[in-house]
This record gives sequence, structure tokens and C-alpha cells, in this order.
Amino acid sequence: MQRFFLNSSTFVLITMLFPNLFFSQQSDIDVNVFNDYNHAVKLFNNKAYAAAQKNFIKVSKQLKDKTNLKAEADYYDAICAIRLQQTGADKKVLNFVEKHPNSTKKDKAYFLVGNYYFANREAAHALKWYSKTNRDGLSEDNKKELDFKMGYALLTTQRLTSAKSRFLKLINDAKYGNDSRYYYGYIAYKQEDYEEAKTTLNMLADEEAYKNEVTYFLLDISFKSGKFEKCIEVGLKLLEKAKPKERSEIAKIVGESYFNLKEYKKAIPYLEEYRGKKGKWSNTDYYQLGFVYYKQNDFKKAVSYFNKIIDTKNNVSQNAYYNLGECYMHLDKKTEALNAFKNASEMDFNATVKEDAALNYAKLSYEEGNPYKSVAEVLQDFLKAYPESPSYQEINELVVSSYLYQQDYIGALAYLAKNKSAQNKELTYEVSYYRGVQLFTEKKLPESVPFFIAGMKSSDKIITVKSQYWKAEANYQLGNFQNALDDFIAFKKNVYSKKVEEFKEVDYHLGYSYFKLKKYREAAKAFQAFIATNNEDIVITDDAIVRKGDSEFATKDYRKAIKTYKKVIDSYDTGADYAQYQSAMSYGFLKNNNEKINQLLSFNKNFQTSNLKDDAYFQLGNTYAIEKDVDNAHIFYQKLITEFPKSSYNPNSLLRKGLLYFNENENDKALNLFKQIVAKYPNSNEAKQAVSSARNVYIELGTVDEYAIWVKTIKFVNVSDAELDNTMYESAENKFLENKTNAAISGFQKYLKTFPDGLHALKSNFQLAQLLVKTDKKEQAIPNYQYVIDQGQSEFSEETLNKLSQILLEKEDWVHATPLLVRLEAEANLPQNIIYAQSNLMKGYYWADDYKNAVAYAEKVLQNTKIDTSLEYDAKIIIARAAYKTDDYTKAEEFYKEVERNARGELKAEALYYSAFFKNYHKEYAESNKVIQEVISDYSAYKYWGSKSFIIMAKNYYALENADPYQATFILENIIKNFSQFEDVIEEAQKELKKIKANEAKTNISVTPKNKK
Repeated sequence: MQRFFLNSSTFVLITMLFPNLFFSQQSDIDVNVFNDYNHAVKLFNNKAYAAAQKNFIKVSKQLKDKTNLKAEADYYDAICAIRLQQTGADKKVLNFVEKHPNSTKKDKAYFLVGNYYFANREAAHALKWYSKTNRDGLSEDNKKELDFKMGYALLTTQRLTSAKSRFLKLINDAKYGNDSRYYYGYIAYKQEDYEEAKTTLNMLADEEAYKNEVTYFLLDISFKSGKFEKCIEVGLKLLEKAKPKERSEIAKIVGESYFNLKEYKKAIPYLEEYRGKKGKWSNTDYYQLGFVYYKQNDFKKAVSYFNKIIDTKNNVSQNAYYNLGECYMHLDKKTEALNAFKNASEMDFNATVKEDAALNYAKLSYEEGNPYKSVAEVLQDFLKAYPESPSYQEINELVVSSYLYQQDYIGALAYLAKNKSAQNKELTYEVSYYRGVQLFTEKKLPESVPFFIAGMKSSDKIITVKSQYWKAEANYQLGNFQNALDDFIAFKKNVYSKKVEEFKEVDYHLGYSYFKLKKYREAAKAFQAFIATNNEDIVITDDAIVRKGDSEFATKDYRKAIKTYKKVIDSYDTGADYAQYQSAMSYGFLKNNNEKINQLLSFNKNFQTSNLKDDAYFQLGNTYAIEKDVDNAHIFYQKLITEFPKSSYNPNSLLRKGLLYFNENENDKALNLFKQIVAKYPNSNEAKQAVSSARNVYIELGTVDEYAIWVKTIKFVNVSDAELDNTMYESAENKFLENKTNAAISGFQKYLKTFPDGLHALKSNFQLAQLLVKTDKKEQAIPNYQYVIDQGQSEFSEETLNKLSQILLEKEDWVHATPLLVRLEAEANLPQNIIYAQSNLMKGYYWADDYKNAVAYAEKVLQNTKIDTSLEYDAKIIIARAAYKTDDYTKAEEFYKEVERNARGELKAEALYYSAFFKNYHKEYAESNKVIQEVISDYSAYKYWGSKSFIIMAKNYYALENADPYQATFILENIIKNFSQFEDVIEEAQKELKKIKANEAKTNISVTPKNKK
């Protein structure tokens, strides 16, 4: 028996014509027309529809009047069109009816067209024509056929109630009865009228043609009626003889029956045998198998089914996620459990499951961290939602400690301020200290000081003394040296200071504070006190020795200084080059020029790449000149000029060489050098001295007229105005020296307005700019600093390049700051200025996406042994970021590892993110997730890196050998929900989620690949 479409009966055609009838009606019709008609009918009966149609059309055209024969011809023409599937065939039938409304063939035509479409499995079209058919125009057999076929067409177009009424008429019919009974029972089954379906289908249970289908439906009806034992009994018998394609559905019913009877172990093989609808399971299917394995304590296997349940919110998914959370807990996968409990806690289908899931979610958030909200927020959400919970007090006590554990000190302070109590007031002081350290680490020094002051109010003496120390550190780095000194002294006097780690370096910091305040004797004592502690940090110990020497040098105790410097020179550690140079200078001040020369020559030999080499050349030139060794003086001045063309000593070296030539009566050489200075370094003090010295040469040569001509070409020299120039400058400078800032500013401005290119224009612009910066008028200082820079290298250019670049960098004006930094690096004598230039150049080039230069300068910074830890990590992070941007993953991974070792705060979070990224890149998915867990647990305050890390975690879960689509989709959906402030993160999460859902939809009918935003 056919189940879905039956063959149509053949058309009943006229096999016998009555010519006399037509002759009696139209005797004048040509006999040839009848012959053509009969021939056409014969062709039609032989299924030669095209030829038949051609003849029927010919007959119709020959009969102009509306005769019965014309109606017959038009009828067959239309039927041929249907059989030939011609475009507009249905219109031909309608035209036939319109032309011959009284034709007895009208309803038969409708019926036959319907049958044609029915036979071709076009139920909707068949139904259209059947609906036009008047039953009264059909025979009794055709009427039954019409009811049956209309019923089936209605069934296939899902109009079940109408179909059911058609089949009901035929249930007892000899021809259509069994088929109609089957379809009637089937419709009752589909409409969940199981009693009616069961009664009807039972009548066919012993009929061989229907037995398999009916038995399955009766089995399913028993299942849906809760008769699970019966289902198992019947289902097992069916499975014994079922065909392979029938086993899946029967096994599913047997498995679910065992499931509902809580015989979970027996359910497993039958649930696993199920192949799904068109090869796809539903979330319920996955849940049942997950649950039976869960009940067998096979948690790993249970997870493999539960985690396929995605993209749905209903009672099944809520229970599944709760059970999934429990499985993860048994497998010690707490991060995964947290996500599952979170999901279950956000659904309202089962209140008990919801609350218990929320409690587990809160506790796990405290233990493992939470990437979506601060842990404290999660805990407070639970307290608000479940104030009557037996666990209320337990969770309440975790709130403050969670803030501290997550380093969310802002949140902790806000919570404490909101929940006032004596205990919380005391906690506020402690948390303030932690917040101060956090800000200090982030280099937000001014903001950190008030928190340290608050921390000093703590009754916990350790917190108090630590706050005092870090307040001192902040003040020192802010340039508030007197405040820093007072704080360090107070810290050292505090009886609790020796109990904290910071005490080990307090004398070192005291030494620097005294040194900055030019209290050199006290500085030397403090540095000596630190040296005596034998600190394990060799770098700062060597630095302390050098600074002790500097302090002794500053107090003119040169012999002590030499002795101190020697300790560093002999160790050849960091700062040895500087120590030897200073030792040489000390010998000079002791009038021991021979030893000074020996020390400087030794310096040149031992420290070929030192930044002080041009200083050494200059001092050798000067010292040889003092000792009347003119040849060697010339040699070292020239070496300086040749090897260091951008050194600030060059104008002075040229001037001194010129004076040596003048003293040796080599006037032409001297004059040439003086003119060279004026041309290359206009407005510098050396240029002014060169003009004066040149004047003496011209006098000596007796060519003062040539001097007069030459001097008129020099802009900064006006002989007639020189006295007024000097007078105005001296007036302004006196105010400067008297520390009368406003008066000095006014004086320099008047001078420069009167003498914009005067004798003292260079120095006046520099001094004015310095005063404007001092009075916080940095923008006004820019033109004056720019003037100094535009004049070329001078004694003021290094400081000017430093200060002007600082002003520009504060405005993040890298475009204008970068050229200044390049020049500062080339011209600076002070090591700290070189490091400053290089460190900012690496940042500037990175900002400009010039990663090659960014890396080059970062590597220069790292070559310097005197940089502090924060700068070291700035350089390493620049290299790491630039390498990543240029797809040099090997280098990026290397330097991110370096950064990760000792980084703190946001930098640590970034380094951990890339550690996870590279582990994912190397397909080390489980290890990658371990790193991400550290980000979640310890650095959740840094939301950007947390959210990016979670995308990697989602990828890891989906890429694992035992892929976890639940974790992957849950994470991505929560990223989209919770991190809308990060557009790049949301975009990547949406893309990844869409990809995963599209893949899962291939095997899970409950998943829609459309990305939910």
C-alpha cells in the first residue's frame, strides 16, 4: 500500500459516439469534421496527446457555433494541455468552462485536472481543482475517489481537521476503507488524540500492509500515555525484526521509557542507537544521554553530551546546565562549572535549581574569579536576590575580602563607604594603602599620595609605616624632595619600619633625597649607611657607592671621593666609567694633573663605548693645555670634534683650539676657527667670545677695517648697542638670581623685545622659558625653547631639548616631539637624558606604527644597565607588541614571557593574555586555559584583557580533543552581553560564535546558526 501518494485512476473516456445525435442537432456539419474528431479521440486514447490536441483544436476552429461537438473538442484540448504540462493549461480548462457553462463535462474536467496534479504529487494544485468540482456532476465511484484524494491532499497541506472529516466518510468503504482508517488514525495521532488514534489504528494492527507503521504509532502512543513498561515490552520485540532504518525511532522510545522509569543504565544502549531526525539530535536527546551517564557517575561522558546543549532556554537546558555544573565540579573543572551554574541561575523554569545554581556560582566566583563582573558584585547580587538564604551570612562575609583578592580597591572603598561601621572605617584605611600602591605602580603618582595619607591613619602599624614609606617614594618621584626627605626620616624613626621589606633601602632613598637638596654631607652619610647593610642588589649598591663619591666630590673632599670611586672602578660594575671619570676630575681639583691625565687615558682605554668619552677628550685637551702640552691638547680637541660632531663640547673645543693657535701666533688658523664658531653656533657664548677673540687677532694683524666689515655681517653683534644690550640683560638676570620670578620674566621679555637677536638672546630665551615652566606657563615657554633649539648646539640645547620634548609629550604631540628626541639622543651628555630620549623614541615610533624603529630603540634602552625596572618592562613590552603587530610571533612570545615574569597590574594582564594566545597558537589548548584562569582569578579588574582572554578560552574549548561547544558558546554569548564597551572584542566574539553555531547546527536540530546579538 502506498503511504504518501496514490496513483490516480485513469480517465474514463468516451469510447463510443453517437453520430446520429450530432446529426440530429446539426445536420449541416460536414462529415469530415466528425472524422477528424473521431481520429483525435483515437489519438488521445493512445496517449498521443500532442497530435490529438492538434486535431481537437482543428475541429473546434471548424465549428464556429456553440455545438456539443465543439464543447467536446474544447474539453479534450484542455485535457491534452494538462497532460502535456503546457503553460496556461489550467486557463484552458477555465476557458472551456466559461465558453460552455452548461457542458456536462465541466465537473469532470475539474476532477480530471485535479487527478492529474494529484498523480504528479502536486497536492496544493490538486486541491485547488478538486475544490471547484461539484460532487453532483460525478458518479458515485468518482465521489468516493474525490473524497479520498481531497482528504490526502488536505493531509499533505497540513489541514488536518478537514482531511480527517473526508477520511471519516470512507472508513467503512470496501475500496478506500483501510487506507482511510489508517490516515484517520494517523491524523488523530498527530493531533495528540491518542485514544481515538489508538482505537482506529488497532483495527489495522493485524493487517500486513499496515502492521509496521501501525505498531510504531501504537508504541509511541503508549509512550506518550506514560505506559513505559508496555513500550519496553513491545519495543524490544519490534527491534528483533526491525529493518535498519526503523531501529532508530524504536530504540529511542525504548531508551526514553527506561529513562522515565529511572532505569538509567538500561536506557544507555537504546538512547545511543538513536540517529536523530535527518541525522540531527535535539537538546533533549543530548540531555537524556548526559543525564543517564551522570547518574552512573561517568561525569566525563556526561559532560560530552550536556555540553552539546546550546542556543536554548527552557526547563531542559536549565536542568542540563545545573547537572553540567555538578559534573564539572566532580572533574575539578571549577571555571567550567562556574559558567554552567551561571547559566542555570539565569533561567526561571525551576526556582530551586535557580537558587542553588546562583549559590554555587557565587561561591565559585569567589574561589576562581569572575570575568564578567567583579566577584563582589556577584556576591552582592546573590544577597539581594536571596535575602532568606541559609547561606546569606557566609556570602556576606566574603564581599570585602573578594574586593581585596581581586585588587578592586575602588570597589572596596565604595562598598565600605556605603556600609559604614567602626570595623569598615578601619578597613577603609587599609584598603586606601593598597589603592595607593596600585596607583603608584600605574605611575599615577599625584593621585596615589592622598591614599597613602589615609593609609597612615590605620591602627595596623605595618600598614601605617608602609603608607609612610610609599608616600615618601611618591613625593621623591614627583620632585618634592623636602617632603620626601621628611617622610623617609619619619619612616626610619618608626619602630615598626624594621619589620617591613622597604626598610632595607631606606638609607639609599635618604641619600638621594639629601643629594637632590644639595645636602651632600648628609647624603654621603646616608649612602654609607646603605652600603654598610650589604644589600644583595649589586646594581643599587654600586649606584650608592658612586653617589657617595659624588657627595664627597660636591663637598670638595676629593681624596675621599677618589677612594670611594675606586671601589666601583675596581669592580668594573655598573657606573665604573662614570666613577673613573669623576676620579680623574678629583685629581684635577687636587692640582695633580698628571694623575688626572693618566686616569682619563685609562678611561679611554677601558670604556670605549662610554657616553662620557667626549667629556674625557675635552678634559684631556684642557689639562694638556694647562700643562702647556699644546700638541696633545690639539690632538684631543680634534678627536672630540671629529668623533663627536654633535657634542655640546664642540664650540668650546673649537674656541680653545683657536686661542691656542692665537697664543702660538698662528693667527690665520685661529681666525679661521673663530669664524667657524660664529657661523656654526650663532648666539652661543662661545660665538660671542669668538667675536671678541677675532677682534684681538685683527688688531694683532693690523686689519681692524676687515674686522669692521666682518662684524657687520653678524646679526647678534651690534657694537653701538652693546652697552644697552648688556645693561638690559644684567637687569633681568639680577632679578633671576634674586629669585624674583615675575620681575625676571618681565625683564627677559623686555630684553628680547628690544634685542631679539642681541648678545644675550640665546641665554635670555632659555632662562625665560625655564621661568615660564616654573610658573606653570608651559605653552608660553614653547617659542623661547624653540628659539634656543633653532640656534643649533649650545650649552643650553640639551636641557632645552629635554624640557620642550616633555611639554610636547604631555600633550601627546609625538609628531613634533620625535625630532627633538632624536636630536637629544645625539647631542646629550647626561646619560639620563640619553635614556629619556631613547625610551620616548621607542614609544613615539610605536605610536606612529613604525615598529622597526620602535624595536630598535627599545633594544637600545635594554642595553643600558642603569635603567629602572619599570623602564625595562616598557622596553620589553614595546618589543613584544611591535613583534606581534608585524607577525613575528617568535620574538613577541619571547618578550611577552620576559614581561610576564615581574610585571604587575594591567601590564601583567596583557602579558598573560598573550601567553594564552601563543599557547592556543601552538595548539596547547588546556595549558592556554590555565593561563586564562590566572587572568580571571587575579586580574579581573582589567576588563579588556579579561574579555580578550575569554575569546581565546572559547576557541580552546571548541578545539580540544573532547570539544566543549557549551563552554565555547556560553563564553562568547556572555562576552557579547557584558563587554559592549570593547567593539573589537564584540566583533571577534560574534564572528566566532556564528562559526561555532553553524558547525553545531549540522548535528543538533535545536541549534539555529543565526548569531544572537
